[in-house]
Formats: sequence, C-alpha cells, structure tokens
Amino acid sequence: MSLWTRSRQLPNTDKATTEEGLTPDGPPEHSTDETTAGQNAAASDGTAVREEAGAGDATSGEPDEAVTGSGWRDQHPAAARVVARVTTALAAVLVLFALLLPNELSRLTPSAFARIPVEGIFGAAVLLVLPPRARRVVAVLFGVLLGLLTILNFLDMGFYSALDRPFDPVLDWILFDDAGAFLRDSVGEAGAIGAVIGVVVLVLALLLLLTLAVVRLSRLMVGHSTAATRTTVVLGTAWITCVALGVQIAGVPVAARSTATLVQDRARQVHAGLKDEREFAKEAAVDDFRDTPPDRLLTGLRGKDVIFAFIESYGRSAVQDPAMASQVGAVLADGNSRLRAAGFSSRSAFLTSPTAGGGSWLAHSTLMSGLWIKNQERYTSVTSSDRLSLTGAFQRANAWRTVGIMPGVTRAWPEGRFYGLSNIYDSRHLGYNGPNFSWAPVPDQYSLSAFERLENGKPGRGPLMAEIILVSSHNPWAPIPKMIGWDELGDGSVYDAINKAGKDPKEVWKDPSQVRTEYRRSIEYSLNSLISYVEKYGDKNTVLVFLGDHQPAPIVTGDNAGRDVPIAIVAHDPAVLDRISGWGWHDGLKPGPKAPVWRMDTFRDRFLNAYGPQPGPTPPPPTRQR
Repeated sequence: MSLWTRSRQLPNTDKATTEEGLTPDGPPEHSTDETTAGQNAAASDGTAVREEAGAGDATSGEPDEAVTGSGWRDQHPAAARVVARVTTALAAVLVLFALLLPNELSRLTPSAFARIPVEGIFGAAVLLVLPPRARRVVAVLFGVLLGLLTILNFLDMGFYSALDRPFDPVLDWILFDDAGAFLRDSVGEAGAIGAVIGVVVLVLALLLLLTLAVVRLSRLMVGHSTAATRTTVVLGTAWITCVALGVQIAGVPVAARSTATLVQDRARQVHAGLKDEREFAKEAAVDDFRDTPPDRLLTGLRGKDVIFAFIESYGRSAVQDPAMASQVGAVLADGNSRLRAAGFSSRSAFLTSPTAGGGSWLAHSTLMSGLWIKNQERYTSVTSSDRLSLTGAFQRANAWRTVGIMPGVTRAWPEGRFYGLSNIYDSRHLGYNGPNFSWAPVPDQYSLSAFERLENGKPGRGPLMAEIILVSSHNPWAPIPKMIGWDELGDGSVYDAINKAGKDPKEVWKDPSQVRTEYRRSIEYSLNSLISYVEKYGDKNTVLVFLGDHQPAPIVTGDNAGRDVPIAIVAHDPAVLDRISGWGWHDGLKPGPKAPVWRMDTFRDRFLNAYGPQPGPTPPPPTRQR
C-alpha cells in the first residue's frame, strides 16, 4: 500500500468528503466558506482531495456514480478504508519516530518517544499555510531532510557504541573504508558485500518511506484543515507549557527539540571541522625538536634496545573496573614478581588517548608526533609531513636500527615512513601460517617471537629500536589465543586447533557480560605474552615502554568511562628509571587510581627531554652482553 494519497475530483461538490483516518459517519463540520475554500484550494492544485474507497457512500449510503468502478477499492470498500487508516497511522508513527529518535543507544527508552516534538508542530504549521504547489515541494523536502537526519542519528548510535563519540559529517567518511576492511577481515568478502548491500537498501528505504509519509500526512492535514489547525495550536500550547514548567517523564523532558538540536550541533561541527585544518597547521608548525642535532637526541638511552609496544584496547577500565580489575591486576602483580626476579624494575601512570573504542592509528600518531591527532584529516596531514616522530628521533640519532612489527597491517602502508622505521614487518612478513583470530591476523606471542627471530635475536647486531603493535586484544575478542611454549610456535600452524577450540564471536556478542569477560581474557593474554617475552629474552640493555592505545568499546566500559590508558616503562638498568624519577609515576606495572594522568600528545616531548642531554658528562654506551 503506497503512502502516497492520490487525488481525483468529485462531481457532487455538495456531498461531504471523508478522508482516511476518519469514520464515515463522523466527518469534521465545516462552514460553507471553509468547504468552498478547501475545494477551491484543491482545484487550484489540479486535483481534489480524493475520498478513500467507499467514501462516496459515507454520507448517503450509496456509492457515487462518478467513482463507481471495478477496482479493488470499489469492490472492497470496507477493507480499503481499514488499509488506508492503518497506512496513515503507520505514516504518523514513522514520522514521530524519526522526530523523537535519540542519537545514543543508552537514551533509546520508551520515555524518549512519549514527548512532543516542536519540529513536528512547526512543520505542520508551515504546510497548512502554504499554497498547494509549494506545499508539495516542501513536504518532499521535509521528508528527505527527516530521512537524512534519521540516518545521521543511526550513524551517531554506531559511533557512540564503537568510538564513544558522534559521527563527524566532515571528517569521518574515510572511516567507512576501514569499516569495510574490518568486515572483510571478520566475516569474509561475501559477508562484507552482503552487509554493505543491506545498509544501502535500508538507507534508500528510509529516505523513500519518510518522504511518502510526510506527503501523505500533509494531504490529510489540508483535507481537514480546521481540525489540523486546532490540533497544531493545542500541541504548540502544550509544548510551551511543558517547557515553562519543566515537565518530564522518567527524567526526559516532554517538550522535545532533539531534531533541531541535532541540526544545530551538526552545523557547529561542520564549521569546526572546516576550521580544524588551519588550526592544526598552526599547532604542527611548533616543534621544539625540529632542529635538534642527532648527537643531542636520546643520549640517555645510547646502547639500549628500546621497544615501544601498543596493546590494543588496553584501557583504564582493564585495571580499575571492579568487574575485571582483580583478574588483570593479578596478571600485572605476577608480572612484577617475574620481572623483578629477572632484574627488571618498572614505573607506570596513565595517558589520555584522543580516541576510544577504535581508531588505534590516531593514538599511535598522537604519542609519536606530540600532536593531538583526533581525526583522520589530522592523521593524514601529520603522517605526510616531515615532523620528527618519537621513533623517528631514534633514526635521526643514527645510533639504532629502527624496525616495526605490524601484524595488523595487511596491505601497503606508506605512513610507515613518518615513523622513521628502517624496516617494517607486516602480517605478510612474519612467517605466520596459522589462522586469523577474528580480526587479529597474528597472535601476540607469535608476533613477539617473530621479532626475536627476525631482529632481536640476531648475533652481533647493534642497538635496536622497535615499535610493536599487539593486536590479539582487538574486538570482537573471540576466539582468543593461549600461551604455549616459545619453542612450540613453529610457523603458527599450532594455532589451528586453538582457534577451532575457541569461542564463536557471534555467540559471545549475544551477551554483553560475555563480551566483557572475553575482553578481559584477551588483555590478560596480551600482557602475559609481553611479560613472558621480556622475562625470557630481555637483558640488561632492554627498555620496554608499553601502553594501551585506547579504551575498549562502551559495551565493555559502560558510559562515561573516560579515555585514559595505562602506560609503563620497564628497564633492567636503574639509570633508565632514574631519569624519570621526577615524573611521579607509580612503582610497578599497574598504575594506582591516583597515578599521574597526562595527555598522550605530551609524552613525546617529556620523553625526549628526560633522555636527552643533562648537565655533566654523558656516560659512554654500555658494553653489550647477551
């Protein structure tokens, strides 16, 4: 049943007309002037407001000869009236749903739809006063606009659920390409294509149905302009009263203006997005280390093997949320004991990431560039610039071989040049012949063993600086690898049985409590992999900086969990940690609730200053022993 209401003229203009949604024996009473005006308005549009099937006998009990025919409506007038009324009701519900739809899943409650939308009142008033031709155009425009805003609300829901922020209509379009890659890696090419087709169909259907619904309701209002006008005035008065009195249902204001607020917020967001490029260029132009000579960089780490390791989705919630802190804390406490027995000490704190739930590359580039990389535009700008990255400082110093272990990279990665890495080992170059664990192409323990085999374990090598990305704790957190003997890893084929015995992510994600449990287990696995690696392969020259890139998705953390991530520095040489004694960091791998919290973009400069030249002679590089 189309939502469009077609029109035709009745020859008997003295006969009362009925519109869908009204009972045949209960049409609104019009004065002669009102009736004539309504008929003239319809005539000026080239059509008259058509009776629904069976409406010709609504007042006389007999069908009008001019509309008698052999169509389904004429053969089944009662059924036609029911279908018409149901269709009109559905159109009204759809429009009301779109006007009141919140943009966060946490606000999707029954009380959210028990409100009076001011945008609907305003739209009805506009359509009632417009002439027929303009009314048709405006109704279509209203429908399309409402459809676009509804799509934007759904996008916001997705972004809040995954990234803990709303969709940015200026800067976030490129993320759909990454979403497509994630789908292909997670559910395969066919599943990704099916998902994309489904989304496109839903978007088009939503635009079409909302446009048809607004047009249908506009014709209904014009056909019963007196009742529509009275209703609009009553609802407008009620809305103003609710605003003045602050009336609420379950904490939600009855007087709604969510759609207008959404439009206003998006306008501000677009304006800010357009300005952001200029503002970022000014920020990036300031770099205290741009002209630092190579022999003045990182003098306090000469001769050391420095590893920067990012643990995917390792956030503050992992170490402080009561639902998981005890288990993760036990892993860190055991790690403290094991590393201490191996001669290592550690300090820890928190950094505030520019992202949450995803967008790991934004965190990586923020830490390394010393700039707040909060969106894709900034990321593209900084990684194509000549700004000195933290890892690039090791390369400039010409005292380290710089390498990257990037198991999450599955295709060409030109941004790698920005990080100053002489050699990048992505998922295709680690020698792994085992299965993917959902999104994660390579288990963390295997990535670390590949680093040992390819670089760190080579005899007679010089000092190393490595950036290592550990991805086993990437969502959907199922199935999860498990620790095995380092000498059992081989080419990774041993993981086939582990993968098959693991949990199905589709089953895990049916229950949020299971999602949180599997997230915790993935973090425990990643931490155990890293701690075990340092315990087995670390020596007196090893310096490890490891941190989370961002908090996990809100399904794990809940709302308003913040964007803090733990960071720790582990070293065998006490002089390394002495350099940061003034930072106030906590002892051990786990930062306490009152540990310092820095913005992630401040770390580069603090680190370069701490390990740069200090008063007094610079000690010679230590003799290397393994």
